[in-house]
Amino acid sequence: MCKVVTFGEIMLRLAPNGYYRFFQQDQMQATFGGGEANVAVSLANFGLESLYVTKLPEHAIGQAAVDHLRSFGVDITKIVRGGERVGIYYLEKGASQRGSVCIYDRAHSSIAEAAPQDFDWNIIFADADWFHFTGITPALGDNLAEICRQACMAAKERNIKISCDLNYRGKLWTREKARQVMSELCQYVDVCIANEEDAKDVFGIEAENTDIYGGKLDKEGYVSVAKQLMEQFQFEKVAITLRTSLSASDNDWAGMLYDGTDSYFSKEYHLHIVDRVGGGDSFGAGLIYALLSGKNMKDTIEFAVAASALKHSIEGDFNRVSVAEVEKLAGGDGSGRVQR
Repeated sequence: MCKVVTFGEIMLRLAPNGYYRFFQQDQMQATFGGGEANVAVSLANFGLESLYVTKLPEHAIGQAAVDHLRSFGVDITKIVRGGERVGIYYLEKGASQRGSVCIYDRAHSSIAEAAPQDFDWNIIFADADWFHFTGITPALGDNLAEICRQACMAAKERNIKISCDLNYRGKLWTREKARQVMSELCQYVDVCIANEEDAKDVFGIEAENTDIYGGKLDKEGYVSVAKQLMEQFQFEKVAITLRTSLSASDNDWAGMLYDGTDSYFSKEYHLHIVDRVGGGDSFGAGLIYALLSGKNMKDTIEFAVAASALKHSIEGDFNRVSVAEVEKLAGGDGSGRVQR
């Protein structure tokens, strides 16, 4: 069984029920989520050995986050305990022409104040095959950028494959800072994952003939994006998600995988969205699983996109699906008929 290590922040997610606006009613749903934690849960659901690394306080909310991850089969034995708080994000899900809203309350969280000496990567990476992080984690502070750099160096010394989802978040850092930090970290990365905005926001690489806000997307323009990313950083593979936003409720969804020679596009899905948060993370997890499983390039991108398509139908950050469900959709059965 392959072992994947992911590193980042898990947060408490507070969201109004359904599609209510903030405080339109006096209740909120409390769950947990966060980029690398979402990947860890997906990989555990797919049957891989999934180890998640973070820092959480020892109080009841921190323990609830640990217990929640454990309930999905994620290995939580390398989570560091300490600090004062769990980061929070508030989510108001959009519908129709009203977009979703995400508000962060994560300053001074345990992981944001972590130090490099908190993590012994020699122990963490024992028997590991893959390491995954996102651009969200180094955005939390210079200390986290340094921890990510040390993790990447340790992984590279052990010939562990490294994947990174660029995941630019303008509420966490500037484009200039992101470019400075991610340019250094991407020197270690083997598989780069991006969406229609990340390459532009972080590295200034833009797809031609595309208007993500007007619902116009030229897939072939992303081949050039992938080539430029690979030329700049010598990645082994570049995966790009292709989202045509028709509205907050309806998107067209596909993906592309480039290996330096050939580009492979998935089929396109029309999504009627239940919850899109974690959609990119479910794509990343599907990609990692498929590559570790030895799937060819075409089947890899089909599996990743199908996994993510299913996630858009599921409430919460985590993608609660199995390999069999993903392969059924990837194989062409998207009817949604009742299974009896």
